Amino acid sequence: METEMTRLQAFVSGAVQGVGFRYFAMNAAHELGLTGWVRNLYDGSVQVVAEGPREALEVFLKHLRRGPHSGKVDEVRESWFAYQGEFDRFEVRF
Repeated sequence: METEMTRLQAFVSGAVQGVGFRYFAMNAAHELGLTGWVRNLYDGSVQVVAEGPREALEVFLKHLRRGPHSGKVDEVRESWFAYQGEFDRFEVRF
């Protein structure tokens, strides 16, 4: 069975800055073998771009919806795109 590679972009809002959310997302991405990045936005939300197998990205999305214990996720807006293969790791961007 072939694994469909794809790209996820998510905007996470709620109490997601100053609570370790970016590092929570990075650790989850590393565990799932995903590449991409996460960063805080000026409006208080967090943007995530991740690439990898669709199945792993679906699991990652569940992690994003839950968030770390120290935060509170109110909403996750997701978009799916074609896989581009532009990342070699998952990182926190500033």
